[in-house]
Amino acid sequence: MRNNTSPVPNIFPPPESMRPTLVGEHYSVVAGHPLVAMIAADVLERGGTAIDAGVAAGLASNVIQADMCNLGGVAPILVRQAGSDQVWSISGVGTWSESVTLQAYLERHKGDMPLGAPCSIVPAAADAWLSALSRFGTWSFADVAAPAIRYAREGFVLDRRTALAYELMGATFRNWDSSRAIYWPQGRAPREGDRLKQTDLALLLERLAAAEQGANREQALEAVRKAFYEGEVAERIVAWVNGNGGWMTLEDLAGFRNEVAPAKSYDYRGWRMFTGGTYSQAPVILQALSVLAGFDAAALAGREDGYLHLLTEAMKLAFSDREKFYCDPNFAATTIEELLSDEHVARLRALVNASKALPDLPTLDLPAPPATSPGKRRDTTNFTVVDAKGNAFSCSASDTIDGNPIVPGLGIMVSPRGVQSRLDAAHPAALGPGRRPRLTPSPALALSIGEADSRVMALSSSGGDVIPQGILQTFLNIVDRNMSPQQAVEAPRITCLAFPDSFFPHFHDVGRLSVESRISENTRAKLAARGHRIHPWPDYEFDASGVAVSLDLAPPSSDGRVLGSGADPRRSHYAISR
Repeated sequence: MRNNTSPVPNIFPPPESMRPTLVGEHYSVVAGHPLVAMIAADVLERGGTAIDAGVAAGLASNVIQADMCNLGGVAPILVRQAGSDQVWSISGVGTWSESVTLQAYLERHKGDMPLGAPCSIVPAAADAWLSALSRFGTWSFADVAAPAIRYAREGFVLDRRTALAYELMGATFRNWDSSRAIYWPQGRAPREGDRLKQTDLALLLERLAAAEQGANREQALEAVRKAFYEGEVAERIVAWVNGNGGWMTLEDLAGFRNEVAPAKSYDYRGWRMFTGGTYSQAPVILQALSVLAGFDAAALAGREDGYLHLLTEAMKLAFSDREKFYCDPNFAATTIEELLSDEHVARLRALVNASKALPDLPTLDLPAPPATSPGKRRDTTNFTVVDAKGNAFSCSASDTIDGNPIVPGLGIMVSPRGVQSRLDAAHPAALGPGRRPRLTPSPALALSIGEADSRVMALSSSGGDVIPQGILQTFLNIVDRNMSPQQAVEAPRITCLAFPDSFFPHFHDVGRLSVESRISENTRAKLAARGHRIHPWPDYEFDASGVAVSLDLAPPSSDGRVLGSGADPRRSHYAISR
């Protein structure tokens, strides 16, 4: 190939992406922070599997990205074991206390959902890491937790973006003494180059590691779980939640286990895409793919306005079904299998008009909803790992320190994910005893179909309601548009917001389609002509989500794997492949 416009012509073409697609044969790691990626890579270099590396990355993220996730928060995970066509889902989200009812909540808070203890649910991340390690990993908890303990005790130097996050989130947590003492220790927002130490969190992690005793590995890891969910740690959590206006019992904590189950799936153009169940919004990805599978999306790739219109309509239909049906499957009236049935998919496809945008929530048969005021923005981090044997780990971990105060003496907060439940008994995701909120973090994992050893594609994202949209577009860029992993995450992105926000008070920005500015004015005008309300975004908009992708670039062979990585420049994502 030649580039005749180059000052040195006829040598190389212009780069296909801002960053190169990293390629390796031993592993691919992509994480939301460079230090986290380095920790995962070090585990792999020392003989750990993708699952060991993923758990180490998760624990390290709870320290290094406390602005994005927390050991007391949520951490939905997908795992593939080498050589298997099965993908496992670890739910990674806690439940409301068995002691709370919607009526009691409404009576106490008069229709509001205040920040802090009132929106607290059982912490799930700690059990999620332990479930992944016990069921699928090989290392001890002490070994995977060692980097997190070190960075919590010794601290780490803040980069500019992370320091800014603590400044912005400080608008909330500076009013909480326990949080301000850790994250604004000098009475001001931290600055680039400051060192952040989290001594109480280090002590808690050391306490858990010391509890790892038992006749075998399974019993030792169960002892770690009990050290968190029973005894003094649990007593402090329960006392704090109940003492600050929430609901929680020791029995809620002792009896909690994340659901570990086969992931849900849908086949699309030679790939089987897997996600978690309707306890999260993840099946939106599967439903959007089911709509798109009925159209020649590859042919539309050359007509940007037609392609983006079809993509938007598929997402709009999927999110409409999310509002109509998705909730904790233990309380659901409809299964994701029914929503992916040929009959239901045909009904959705029939609603798509190539020249006219659908109204908001088209499957609910409701009048156009009024616009409401924005809710509070929160965030998430994410990471993917694939190793040389084909083990794979994909996770979106969340719950930020402006959602709940730090529990004094523990260094963690209690998941405020209750803000994603509804205070409406008629809504499928209504608050209720023992129920899980409908979670936004939504990792994904795809396996190629019909190959002796399936290719693996692990995808994860951050960004609330935008998470499945970033994953979907990255996947389609690779499968339908033949992009490299790095091209796929860097490509211009759209975001459909034609549905209520998942966070209380469930802001609805009617008809909005956010479009990054690299999408041409002509394309935007054609989308507007179809009825989309265009909201322009700058290039590489932070809120367009941050995607990580690790995948096999070719079918595995006797020579091994060729693994590629894509790290989103919209965030601090960082890739390592070797």
